[in-house]
Amino acid sequence: MNKLLSIALVAILTAMAAGCDSGLKWNVNGSIEGADSKTMILQASDNGRWYTLDSITTDKSGNFKYSHDPIGYPDIFRLVLDGKSIYFPIDSVETVNITSTADAFDSDYELSGSTAAEMLMAVDNRIRNSASVNGKTSVANDSVLKRELAGMLLGDPAGIVSYYIICKKVNGQYLFDPANPRDNRIVGAVANAFDQFRPNDPRTRYLRQVFLANRQLVSPAGIDTMLVNEIKLFDITLTDNKGKPHNLEEVTKNNKVVVLNFTIYSAEGSPAFNLDLAKVYEKRHNQGLEIYQVAVDNDEFQWKQSARNLPWITVYNPPSTGSQILLNYNVSTLPTTYIIANGELVERVDDITKLDSAVAPYL
Repeated sequence: MNKLLSIALVAILTAMAAGCDSGLKWNVNGSIEGADSKTMILQASDNGRWYTLDSITTDKSGNFKYSHDPIGYPDIFRLVLDGKSIYFPIDSVETVNITSTADAFDSDYELSGSTAAEMLMAVDNRIRNSASVNGKTSVANDSVLKRELAGMLLGDPAGIVSYYIICKKVNGQYLFDPANPRDNRIVGAVANAFDQFRPNDPRTRYLRQVFLANRQLVSPAGIDTMLVNEIKLFDITLTDNKGKPHNLEEVTKNNKVVVLNFTIYSAEGSPAFNLDLAKVYEKRHNQGLEIYQVAVDNDEFQWKQSARNLPWITVYNPPSTGSQILLNYNVSTLPTTYIIANGELVERVDDITKLDSAVAPYL
């Protein structure tokens, strides 16, 4: 089963369990130095509209604890103290911990307790760094920042942190402006992933509407179209688990057919998927088939451990710098598989069990 799908199923089952057992709650605990006996506001969001959910008062040492019933799907909340905000995610019934100071409440803090919390903290830290170097008005135009965030986002497009990135504004500007065709492709990748893995999430419809409202359509008469040179495939050069570079164009020249696959090795369904790939590889490799598999895992070490025993070409696409490759190949869900024949991208295969019959005509 795909990891993203399994996460969604776990969230649903957890929410159902919460309905049967009122003792299951999510928690946010923490310590705010210098905020003794202070009242903070806890807010939730309705696709960008923030509203007050509750208030939390610290004790005489600045410590606090708060519990709330799960709502059935991941969400983003924020704590507000004296006009300063800390954002944090809640998936189901986990506990998120927050430590900070009253003076630097929104700029010097730590989130822990879940992977999503740590990722969201990293996102906001990176945005603040960009703002301190370039100024708030230039953050939305920081191409390096956006490449890094796009890599994180496309590594887990159905995650709540991806939704947070898509909706994030700095100085009134979206980091990924849906009115910008390039940025809207990122919005579309997240919308598509939510539609596939979180169809009942209230954010899914919102993301889909934003994407469709800003999608540029080509008129039948060809008006407002852009002429571009024909590209048979986008070249890729990445290194394998031993540090050796592999160039996709060279691989296609040396083989009749190349299966180009984008995947996450740490996904729950990855071993079964690679087993199906192995069956095709064993059957067709001597006929001129090669597999060029691109991993987009966040954990490079874990990928190396998994990749070392595979017989085909396995390369690593770093999430922080590899977003352009995913954009070039319109990778919005994982795994994504293409067939390349005679140096040209000829077919996309969505059902791995049909890969063998799909490649056979090209060999």
